[in-house]
Amino acid sequence: MRYDPILHIVLHEPEIPPNAGNVGRTCVAIGAKMWLVRPLGFKLDDYYLRRAGLDYWEELEWEVVDSWEHLLERLGRQPNWYFSTHATRSYASVTYARGDVLAFGSESRGLPKDLLAAHADQVLTIPARPQVRSLNLSNCAAIVAYEAIRQTDIKLRPS
Repeated sequence: MRYDPILHIVLHEPEIPPNAGNVGRTCVAIGAKMWLVRPLGFKLDDYYLRRAGLDYWEELEWEVVDSWEHLLERLGRQPNWYFSTHATRSYASVTYARGDVLAFGSESRGLPKDLLAAHADQVLTIPARPQVRSLNLSNCAAIVAYEAIRQTDIKLRPS
């Protein structure tokens, strides 16, 4: 079954297969499309990628693109929101809409600095205590995606 995505979740150069697999599972749960921007830190047939996504891969709408430029070409626009541990504006302080594009960077580097600088007014963070450098990528995507679902009042079936 293919659907009009409620959200688009972009993983820019993800490195850890279980993170991408978990984001894929979240995308199926909420009706989002997952975008993977190369280079990837794993092969698409990686056991751990598939394992984290369980048997949901056939239900997942996803696409792999070769570069950021190719992503923009396929989307037809820039992402609405970019996420960084270095931002000061909270993910909960903005208004999300159906069809928003949420961009997350790689686990070790985040999104490129020039990309964040070019879209500084759209860069958000998930607040955490200073003892933690960052949250897990798949957790971040889920936190933000479910806040967007909550705000847009999209009805999901209780699990």
